[in-house]
Amino acid sequence: MASYRRDPHQPTPAYLAFWQARHVCTLTTLRADGTPHVVPVSATYDPEAGLARVIATRTSAKVRHVRAGDAAAGGAGAPVAICQFDGPTWATLEGRAVIRTEADLVADAEHRYELRYGRPPRPNPHRVLIEVTLTGALGNC
Repeated sequence: MASYRRDPHQPTPAYLAFWQARHVCTLTTLRADGTPHVVPVSATYDPEAGLARVIATRTSAKVRHVRAGDAAAGGAGAPVAICQFDGPTWATLEGRAVIRTEADLVADAEHRYELRYGRPPRPNPHRVLIEVTLTGALGNC
């Protein structure tokens, strides 16, 4: 069986290119009962920093799940996965997520969103950053 494991800190050129192209992603968080909550998101990947970033509204379910999972982990971050695919090509980033509210970090995430998706995110005074410290990666690209 082929191995699909990747090093999230040293992606191949094809893996990185796939994460730089415009794709809708999914973010999987865990509800309090342990069941997965999967929602579409826009995400950016920064292998040099070992981070993935998702901007979100502070009152969203995904943000509540990350906050609860981070608290349950004693501040070690909530386990999450971000996945994207295009036909048969797919890639997943795994890691531990925390919520960041610092204005400079949110602004940086908005800028990264604009670079990847070709337009600025819609204005949102309640925006926060879901910052994912990467622990693993999978994919066939």
